[in-house]
Amino acid sequence: MTNDNQSIPGDQARVSVVVDVPPEVAFRIFTEEIDQWWCRGLKYRIAGTRRGIIHIEPRVGGRLFESFENGSETKIFESGKVTVWEPPSRLVFDWCAMNFLPAESTEVEVTFRKHSVGTLVTVTHLGWSRIRPDHPVRHGLDTASFIRMMGLWWGDLMSSMRDHAAGRHHSIVRHPGEVPPPD
Repeated sequence: MTNDNQSIPGDQARVSVVVDVPPEVAFRIFTEEIDQWWCRGLKYRIAGTRRGIIHIEPRVGGRLFESFENGSETKIFESGKVTVWEPPSRLVFDWCAMNFLPAESTEVEVTFRKHSVGTLVTVTHLGWSRIRPDHPVRHGLDTASFIRMMGLWWGDLMSSMRDHAAGRHHSIVRHPGEVPPPD
């Protein structure tokens, strides 16, 4: 980021998806049901195909972590800390890849905006300019290719969240006297 909060080239990947639920439900799905919609496999989880759980602790300072079984013990990898918790409109957390040094991190901002057919969920993963060009997390890719890869990665995740939201009936807070729609 520049001093005037403008992103610099190659600093961020942004992905948006519309989910057919109101913002408060979309926020809840993203945060409370993250383990259900977050893709599985080594591309998305440290546990790979092993049994594991991804969880966000719902508060500023809360952890984003993955826990998984490794032999006879449970391993926990903390990949982030919540820095902004504003349900149902905004969530921000620091993001650390498994191969980041303690001083290395990026930032993920997720916004939830009312849309004519539900909620527009936008993920902006930024701060990549702080990560050196030859860092292993970049997989040897030039900046443009790496940012494109991150956009596709988040696109896969947001498509999975959209599909998860579409396939479930979520409880929606109703006003007194309001009749729920037929199933």
